[in-house]
Amino acid sequence: MAYVIGPACVDIMDRSCVEECPVDCIYEGERKLYINPTECIDCGACETACPEQAITVDRLADPEFRADNKRFFEQTLPGRAAPLGSPGGANALGPVGVDTPLVEAR
Repeated sequence: MAYVIGPACVDIMDRSCVEECPVDCIYEGERKLYINPTECIDCGACETACPEQAITVDRLADPEFRADNKRFFEQTLPGRAAPLGSPGGANALGPVGVDTPLVEAR
């Protein structure tokens, strides 16, 4: 049961959660952060660190953002050749620079 970053992160991206994540599973889009559900170890450090209270456990997350978080990793994003999948760490990948259509529309 991974964690999900909701709408409160859009255009805020405080990044406190990134600093606290022990497995580097929080990836940066253009306007929002995303937690890789495959890489997340469910420790909750990100939820506690977020000053915007934008992070919730998957089963309690807004269904629209829960599905959107998965799309960020499973579907090909605009301007990319393939889905991100599980790259094995956000720091090595760096900012992705694009968001899902849901976030782009906000």
